[in-house]
Amino acid sequence: MADATILDRGRFYEDFEVNAEFRHWPGRTISEADNTWFTLLTMNTHPLHFDVQYAAGTVFGRPIVNSCLTFSIVAGMSVRDISQNAIANLGFDTIEIPAPLFNGDTLYASTVILDKRLSRSDPSRGIVKVRTTGVNQYGQEVLRLQRSILVPVRSAEG
Repeated sequence: MADATILDRGRFYEDFEVNAEFRHWPGRTISEADNTWFTLLTMNTHPLHFDVQYAAGTVFGRPIVNSCLTFSIVAGMSVRDISQNAIANLGFDTIEIPAPLFNGDTLYASTVILDKRLSRSDPSRGIVKVRTTGVNQYGQEVLRLQRSILVPVRSAEG
């Protein structure tokens, strides 16, 4: 299958190889407006995300990006390469935040295929386990997540 077709439609089970790495493009610079809107939309009232004076008195010294926004963007960056054709996310096994992200930082992400197997209950589907990592513009990890996704098997396509 041509790469353009994979990117348009998404990958099938057969398209994933254990240990393969995908570098997701493009990156995404997080603005203060992104952080403020996301924080307000999700009803997160912690002032560390939007109160400059409060944040100045913390170990961070300035507002940090809402970690759920960081997670959402990093996971979203992986969709085109990893889960465009997914049937469902089966679960997020781990989500780690080793360092904060700040307004004005740029996120980049990559994904490694950890494992894959056919579904025991439906062999027309496969389960792919991945680790996605988000880094800032300095290459510092700001998010790590592992998830399992359910994808169709190409040979089962009708």
